[in-house]
Amino acid sequence: MIHYQIFPENLNSHLFSVELSFSTKIGKNYHLSLPAWLPGSYMIRDFAKNIIEISAHNSEQDICSNIKDIPLNKTDKQTWQFTATSTSTTVSYQVFAFDLSVRTAYLDSERGFFNGSSTFLQVQELPNERCQLSILLPPKLTKDQSARLSNWQVATGLTRTKDTEKYQFGVYIAEDYQELIDCPVAIGNFDAFEFVVEGVIHHLVFTSQHFGDRERLKVDIAKLCQHHINLFKEAPFKEYWFITHLLGSGFGGLEHKNSTILQASRFDLPNPNKPDETTENYQTFLSLCSHEYFHAWNICRIKPKEFRPYNLQQEVHTTQLWAYEGITSYYDDFSLFRTGLISFEDYLKQLSKTATRVYRGQGELKQSVTASSYDTWTKFYQQGPDAVNNIVSYYTKGSLIALWLDLTIREKSAGVHSLDTLMRELWIHFGRTQMGTCEEDFINIANILCNEDITSSFHDLLYNAQRVNLAPLLKQVGIAFTAQKFKHLNSLETTGNDVYSPYIGAQYKALPLGVKITQVIEKSPAAQAGLAVNDILISVNNIQVSEKSLQQLAEHLPENTQVTCHYFRDDQLITNEIVFIDSPLAAIAITEVDNALSKKWRCIN
Repeated sequence: MIHYQIFPENLNSHLFSVELSFSTKIGKNYHLSLPAWLPGSYMIRDFAKNIIEISAHNSEQDICSNIKDIPLNKTDKQTWQFTATSTSTTVSYQVFAFDLSVRTAYLDSERGFFNGSSTFLQVQELPNERCQLSILLPPKLTKDQSARLSNWQVATGLTRTKDTEKYQFGVYIAEDYQELIDCPVAIGNFDAFEFVVEGVIHHLVFTSQHFGDRERLKVDIAKLCQHHINLFKEAPFKEYWFITHLLGSGFGGLEHKNSTILQASRFDLPNPNKPDETTENYQTFLSLCSHEYFHAWNICRIKPKEFRPYNLQQEVHTTQLWAYEGITSYYDDFSLFRTGLISFEDYLKQLSKTATRVYRGQGELKQSVTASSYDTWTKFYQQGPDAVNNIVSYYTKGSLIALWLDLTIREKSAGVHSLDTLMRELWIHFGRTQMGTCEEDFINIANILCNEDITSSFHDLLYNAQRVNLAPLLKQVGIAFTAQKFKHLNSLETTGNDVYSPYIGAQYKALPLGVKITQVIEKSPAAQAGLAVNDILISVNNIQVSEKSLQQLAEHLPENTQVTCHYFRDDQLITNEIVFIDSPLAAIAITEVDNALSKKWRCIN
């Protein structure tokens, strides 16, 4: 067994102290390394850059009672090598932890958090050794630290030893290094409560102050968990942890086999004073919970063949992320409707926004979803200012393909099968058996369920940069799919095609002075005016710009009015002409027109 221990060494300097000890053979070379990336976040992050003051020494004393240091030689950016001089070696180091995201590690006077992938060195020669982790408080506490840390607790999906109670500092066990780094840890004075679904205890942990309705959170999230367990017919874990970092504002999530790390605003949670209200922000939080929980099956266990096993030292390319993120994205909101958390109308509004995100740019006509998946390391996770015009998201386009697949299977099987059936087949044949998938597996299962060969049309959607033709399929289930105008300059909402709706083809966010450009659609009025991402638009027609005033001005000007605009690029003021035109039909409205027919899609198979 490899023994790890970690404790917060200096809260204000954001330092964790880490130590690992393991048995060694005298004269043998050993290599220690951190991953370069972590599953679910496909970007090289070079976690080793945060290691400082690393050293190694014999764990055993010699006859003179001296513990001897062992030279460590760095062989690349994330690997250290040493030659053992005794039968037991200890390595000590510090980790700088100041990334309050879901990916790395964070520590301050209010809370701590770490992913093992950014914290625990792996002994490359011992990849399958069991790991024991001691999560401790600092060995020497000042009076102030003692008072501050007295109420701190621990939340993690790692297995507790019999002497360590839930939420306690103590000793935890992982079967191997991969399990160790797949169970993130939160420490602090957090709010934690539980609910049970199908005999599985689910923990809700919020790492800072919130004002949410705890009982409603338990009831609502339990409905989503029940839905997903019912869909796959079993829960592949004994307990599950929802650990949420609450901030003033924020959004994100990262999946793990029996837990997820989420990030949200503390005011995204349901208001206890308004028990019947489901705000858009709360709906988004529930969708995030749904998405990451679904991943416990779809990517954590059912996964591409390229990820069996993971190689965390370098990029691992796969063309299948459209299925693992796209299908999951399809189910995250659809499950909110199925569980009664939102209305069918509200679900269709969310689906309309997803379709609009795909249709408003030309990216899906330039890049296929399989190419988007393969190039996620560069083009998706490191998006440039041209993203809306030149790439497509395997999340959003993938979810539209999932919708196409669901409706196609339902139609061709006369309602006997659906995407639900396909996911259960994937679970049985690839999740339980721990076999990796390839694209042909999705196609072959779909062909069987359809009792028809749909390989050609399915393959085209995956490998060609083309639109997903959803209108005919949706029409058969009583749903209209129509292209409409944008209702406002800076939104995805739609409006009727018979009224003038001003458009410039840019998205932006409000600043104290002006608005900052975040997207520019190619060949749009904004592009013709020379506006680019990160420009700060400060005036139009000699009127100071705010998000509100720009919309008001646009609504009062006649169609095709050309006016002067002023914007800063870096510190240079640029003057140009911009034209307000009528909105193109680039926004998608998906609406119900036949309630009886729509039941063919809304029912659960």
